[in-house]
Amino acid sequence: MDIKIVDIEKPEEINFIFGQSHFIKSVEDLYEAMVNSNPNAKFGIAFCEASGARKVRVEGNDEEMKELAKKNALKIGAGHTFIIFMKDCYPINVLNSIKQVPEVCRIFCATANPTRVVILEDKNKGETGRAVLGVIDGFTPVGVEGEKDISWRKDFLRKIGYKL
Repeated sequence: MDIKIVDIEKPEEINFIFGQSHFIKSVEDLYEAMVNSNPNAKFGIAFCEASGARKVRVEGNDEEMKELAKKNALKIGAGHTFIIFMKDCYPINVLNSIKQVPEVCRIFCATANPTRVVILEDKNKGETGRAVLGVIDGFTPVGVEGEKDISWRKDFLRKIGYKL
C-alpha cells in the first residue's frame, strides 16, 4: 500500500464539491441536482466508476468545467468518487441538493481553497484500488478572530447577501 497526495488543479476562483457516491446513475442525478438548484450555474461533473467498465463518466453544461472535472477525477482515480466544478454558483447554493441525491454517501469538501486529496493506493491480485483518506482544504489557522475580525465577517456576509 502507498499513500499519495493529489493536488486539485483549478483556477483560484473556481469552487468545487468532492464526494463519494455508489452507482453509475450518480452522474446524471448530480447533473439534475445542479440544474434544479441553480439554473444559471455553469458546471462540470466527473464520476469514477469502480466496477464494470471502470470509466470516468462526465456530464455538465460548461466545457471548461467538464474538462477540469475529468482531469481531476482521473488524477484522483478513487472508485465511486465524484467532483463537481462550478462557476456563476457557490457550493452553498447547491450543497444540500447534492447531499440529497440518493446515491451520495459523503461529501469530502466544498471549497475554492487550494486542496489536496490524500489517497491510499492498494494492489490486490494485480488490480489497483484507491481510497480517499481525507482532504487538505486550505491552510491552518493563524490565530483567533478579534473584534475587528468579527466586524469584518459580519459586514462581509451582509455585503454579499448571505445575512440580513
